Formats: sequence, C-alpha cells, structure tokens
Amino acid sequence: MSASRAGHLAMLLFSMLVAGSFALGALAANEIAPSALNAVRFWIAAIIMGIAVFLRGGVPRDALRAPWRYVVLAAFFCSYFVLMFEGLKTAPPVSAAAVFTLTPILTAFFGWILLRQVLTSRMATALAIGASGALWVIFRADVAALLQFDIGRGELIYFVGCVAHAIYTPLVRKFNRGESATVFSFGVLLAGSLLLTIWGWPAIIGTDWGALPQIVWITIIYTAVFASAATFTLLQFAAMRLPSSKVMAYTYLTPSWVIVWELALGGAPPPALIFAGIGLTVVALFMLLRDE
Repeated sequence: MSASRAGHLAMLLFSMLVAGSFALGALAANEIAPSALNAVRFWIAAIIMGIAVFLRGGVPRDALRAPWRYVVLAAFFCSYFVLMFEGLKTAPPVSAAAVFTLTPILTAFFGWILLRQVLTSRMATALAIGASGALWVIFRADVAALLQFDIGRGELIYFVGCVAHAIYTPLVRKFNRGESATVFSFGVLLAGSLLLTIWGWPAIIGTDWGALPQIVWITIIYTAVFASAATFTLLQFAAMRLPSSKVMAYTYLTPSWVIVWELALGGAPPPALIFAGIGLTVVALFMLLRDE
C-alpha cells in the first residue's frame, strides 16, 4: 500500500471516530466541567499510548530533544477539546460537526503560513464549497439567520477551538524530527495531561466523581481510547504522508458520521434541508481528494 493511500485510510477512520465524540459529548457536556473531563481522558489516553510506546522499545533519546514542541502542540489541542465540550453544552451535535468542517480552509491558511503549502485552484474551490455547506448546516438551513449572521453561542465557542486545531495540524509536520506517530503522540498527550491538570485543578477537585451519570464515564472512555489515543496517532500518521489541507479534508465527512451516530443512539434525524449542506461538504471532500 502506498504512503498516500495509507494516509487516506487513516483519515477515513479518523473522521468516523471523531464523529462519535460529538454525539456522546453532547450528552455529557452539561454534566461535568470540560476541563475536568478532558484532564481525565487525556491521562487515560497518555497511559494507553505510553504502554504502546514501551512495547515498541520505549522513547528514543532523540525524541526527548526540544520537549517544548510537545507543550506547544498540546496547548493548541487541549484548547480545541475544552472549547469543543464547552460549545456542545448548547450547540447541536450536527451543527458543531459542521463548524468542524470549516477546519480545512483554516488549516490551508495556516499551512501556507507555517509550511508554505500552496493551494491549487481546485482545492481552493473545494474548500469554498465545503465552507458554504458547513455554513448552511451551522445556520440550520435558515436563510434569514444566515443573512443576519445569527450564530449560536456554542457554535462560536467551538469555532475558536477549531482555529486552534487548524494551527495544530501543520505544526505537527513542522515540529516532527523523525519521531514515529506513536512516540510523537505520546509526547503530546503527556504534555496535554499535565497542562489540563494544572488548568482544570479547581474543577477536578470540585467534581463529585462518584455521582456522575453513566454517560459521562462512557464519554470519557470513548474519547480517551478512540477520540484521543487512536485519532492522535491517525492524525500524526496522515499528516506525515499528506498535505495539511487534504488531511483535514476528511473533516467534511464528520456531519454525515454524526447523523449516523445520533440515529444509532436513538436520536431523531435532522431536518431535510440540512442534508443539502451536508451534500456540499461531501462534494468538497471528493474534490479535495482528487489528484491535480
């Protein structure tokens, strides 16, 4: 299998796993402080990744050079997750997933700034189409709300998090010095665990962990194992094999996957007009994945 094809398969799995965190996160967001939830899930993910690194021979000495790289990356990714759960307190999962689909155009911008990765005309057109579809979903297919730019508070909070995510993706390639995806992910997760523990300490000690609803623990375990440890590795793996804009193109599948997740969890389907916007994001995905 070619390196690029392996990168594409990694991101396909990434999009499906990420979608689950929206559907579950919306159910748990109002039950626990985002910083406390993410501190626990990061520590679980770091332990899992640490075991994987140990079984593969441990952390090479070269990977310990410039540890500030992991701290910088962790700061951006922790910001993304905390703001995601804060936004999900009020934003519907499908709308939040649509905000996430704005990440490719943001990533392309930061990819140019940090890596001088240039967009082709087709990729720019695809990103514009995808952004249009995302806005249609974000404003819930309401033209009046779109014209007034009447965006929900949760969506706006999450958008700030997506900016942090968009900066993170090209920084992975810029900061990587030959470390494997597993080792590099472990470094970011460990740094993120420490940052979240320091930042969220008041919320952590103020949480009655024994009284939390079951959905919170399900969400913590899912996000730790599948939406942290697994997706961290998949993202690092793909970012080393594909341009940043193509890596993030797979976020366009997220709203569709969220609908599947919500239906599987017993939720109601979104209004029919929403699917027009989702259709545009899928068109954008295929345009981005075509070779120039």
